[in-house]
Amino acid sequence: MGIKVPPIEKIHEAYSAIADGRIILRDTEADVSSSDFTKQYLVKWKDETYSSNDNASYWKGYLGYPIIAVLMLQGKLSYDKEIAGHFKGINWKKLNTEHKNDYSKAVKQIMDGLEKSGIDCDKINIEIDKVYKEIEQLAINTKRSSIRPPK
Repeated sequence: MGIKVPPIEKIHEAYSAIADGRIILRDTEADVSSSDFTKQYLVKWKDETYSSNDNASYWKGYLGYPIIAVLMLQGKLSYDKEIAGHFKGINWKKLNTEHKNDYSKAVKQIMDGLEKSGIDCDKINIEIDKVYKEIEQLAINTKRSSIRPPK
């Protein structure tokens, strides 16, 4: 068993997907819309094996935000509704493109904005770190989706 651990910033994106209501969860699969609503990803699972056709999961082999969000909704990863609200309405595609896919810079920009708004970013960071540690301990497998990522 095992997974390739994603960049920690994918947790922030997963929070956004849930906060924005971009996930339609069914029995053994879920549709997840991208942050700019131009792409639709399919997450599938059987027993403890997950796949997704988002770029990170498909090409890089680590848990992309669609799988992380599904695991949160399934209760396999922690999810804090209050924290998720801080990540509502973020166009991650635009932000990541602006930062040349340097996810840490994209998240820093968001966190700096939250801090300026008086949000307790330490609380957010503690929760994100907790979820990251849970991901490292997950007893699931991943496999490459049979469906290519949308263009």
